[in-house]
Amino acid sequence: MAHAYLMLLLSSLLILTGLQGTHAVLYKASNSAGSTPGGTRFNNEIGIEYSKRTLVSASNFIWRTFGQTRLADRKDVQLVSMFVNDMDGVAYASNNEIHVSARYIASYTGNVKTEITGVLYHEATHIWQWNGMGQAPGGLIEGIADYVRLKAGYAPSHWVKQGGGAKWDQGYDVTARFLEYCGSLRVGFVAELNAKMRTGYNNNFFVDLLGKTVDQLWSDYKAKYPN
Repeated sequence: MAHAYLMLLLSSLLILTGLQGTHAVLYKASNSAGSTPGGTRFNNEIGIEYSKRTLVSASNFIWRTFGQTRLADRKDVQLVSMFVNDMDGVAYASNNEIHVSARYIASYTGNVKTEITGVLYHEATHIWQWNGMGQAPGGLIEGIADYVRLKAGYAPSHWVKQGGGAKWDQGYDVTARFLEYCGSLRVGFVAELNAKMRTGYNNNFFVDLLGKTVDQLWSDYKAKYPN
């Protein structure tokens, strides 16, 4: 009897290991701008190994923020790649790839390692978040990414303060601050909102979760934090 139980336990562990292996995520990073000032600064102050570790930490933080404790709740992504490129802008994510601008790294005047860490948290969120099957406002998508960066502790000092901005879906730091306010009204709000966006999007999601329209919530937010 004990032998049979042991065999069953071992079999279960093997199955679990196999499932985990199937969903394991591989993280890669490379610097194709090594000869440029930004590429050199990346190598000297950030580095490939730190970038890969940051992507791992960011993904784990994102899953916790989204309440995605089960593999079934997450996107089935098996490879996340980061590239440092000689390009304009800051960074973007596409097809499970994150592209970071070497020119931005070269021109950044503060602690570039901390800044790029925050950028990677933002871009990694785009890889893992649900986007309402393409129906969600772009400003909300960017706001959720900056919300994750904010909650991870990598919000730059130049971001707007609470109550800033012209509209709730303005995007980035403006929407991130608004989502933080919504999260103060309902624990786990952003996680629940993201889960709803797996199969579509409707502004009534805010009513479902908080009992008010998003415009009412924005008005309440602006009233609480006069700016």
